[in-house]
Amino acid sequence: MEGNEQTAHVALPLKYRPMTFEDVVGQEHVTRTLRNALESGRVANVYLFIGPRGIGKTTLSRIFAKALNCTSPKGVEPCGECENCVQIATGRSIDVVELDAASHNKVEDVRPIIEAVQFKPASSKYKIFIIDECHMLSNAAWNALLKTLEEPPPYVKFIFATTEGDKMLATIVSRCQRFDLRRIQTHQIVSRLSYICGKEKIKASDDALLAIARGAEGGMRDALSSLDQLIAFKGGEVTEEDALSVFGLVSRGELEALAGAILTGDAATILQAVDRFDSAGKNMRRLSAELMAHFRNLIVFQTLGAKASGLEATPDQVKTLSEQAKLCPSARIFKVTDLLADMEDKLRYVLSVRTFIEMTLLKASRVATVATIEELLKAVRELKASGGGSETKGLNDLNGSSGAEASNAPKDSNGTEGSNAPNGLKGPKGSADPKGSEAPKAAEQAAPALTSARRREILDDPKLNGLLSTLGGQVVDIK
Repeated sequence: MEGNEQTAHVALPLKYRPMTFEDVVGQEHVTRTLRNALESGRVANVYLFIGPRGIGKTTLSRIFAKALNCTSPKGVEPCGECENCVQIATGRSIDVVELDAASHNKVEDVRPIIEAVQFKPASSKYKIFIIDECHMLSNAAWNALLKTLEEPPPYVKFIFATTEGDKMLATIVSRCQRFDLRRIQTHQIVSRLSYICGKEKIKASDDALLAIARGAEGGMRDALSSLDQLIAFKGGEVTEEDALSVFGLVSRGELEALAGAILTGDAATILQAVDRFDSAGKNMRRLSAELMAHFRNLIVFQTLGAKASGLEATPDQVKTLSEQAKLCPSARIFKVTDLLADMEDKLRYVLSVRTFIEMTLLKASRVATVATIEELLKAVRELKASGGGSETKGLNDLNGSSGAEASNAPKDSNGTEGSNAPNGLKGPKGSADPKGSEAPKAAEQAAPALTSARRREILDDPKLNGLLSTLGGQVVDIK
């Protein structure tokens, strides 16, 4: 029996569970505060940890409990070797009580806590109560604990953990020091998985670890469980294809290629990619979220650069972002992101997921390649600055006739010409506005004349014609 116990497999989430604050990944804002509280002695009576699954709420609770009751701490870190640390880690300490509120949520379940508070700890400095999934406690149970939480004895500490902080009673939250734990960034999960693979002597490519991290959605426990599953499935070598087949994800290269097709307006590549993903049984709803994350990283890269703290990307992804950031201005990428966000919201209601994704991505590719109003105005200002003014006789180069010919001027019902002319340049037939007649002359004298070659160069400018064609306009004169 002893030999079997020694050789029994220990799941990776348990084997590599953090034992000190230093081991916790991605929650520096919480560990720093807890360390400072231990150093200064400003330890609160009640702590509340809120966050999604698998990011370290219960782990932090136990580490903090060990740090409070450790008999020989290493600074503020628990030693992990004294009797108190060992008992807390194995769940055998009589002074650290853990309660699962999901299955013990009635008044009768919290009454032993209320009674135990009256007695001092047996062999530790503090008597600590850790209540997991505390939002599941009934209102009656919370009301029974309310007075104890408000004025507990100095030797009693409470630590609550929950995935749904919005369901907590305001009267309870107001009595706690609240910590909102965040999802662990993808590159941090990849780094941790790489370290564990090295310890376990497992060969895994960076893309395979990235696929596992993407599938975990910010949860370290989910990532370790998936890695454990893949090792059992493939043995000592894990490839990207294995990870993608388990999670139904699209590979990093295919996802980036699809994003590039959207940015360049390549409709054929978009349709072929969606068909390939759907035929391979990929998670199409997850594809929407992955594209959203990619374009979000693209906007962050364009705004802050490769060293931005909010950029959740590996070095290979950063290289791709730097290339794609040159393909499209940020104003268009914002519009593409809006379409993807709207698609992600509506996917839960549509019947044909594939068709809806195809139409949305084609529309996004159109948005990414059509100039915005801001770009058009900027181009016009640049042309105006480089081309200068123009003479009224410039219409000769456009339609072969003089811009001042009466035959081409609009007439009203009375037969008068120039009724639509701006600034009174033309009056009734046979009459002239004295102010209007001076304006063209002043313009001719002030503005240098454009040569025919320069005028033709501006008119043939592909950028200007491309911008105007998207709006259904054309050049009639250069002024």
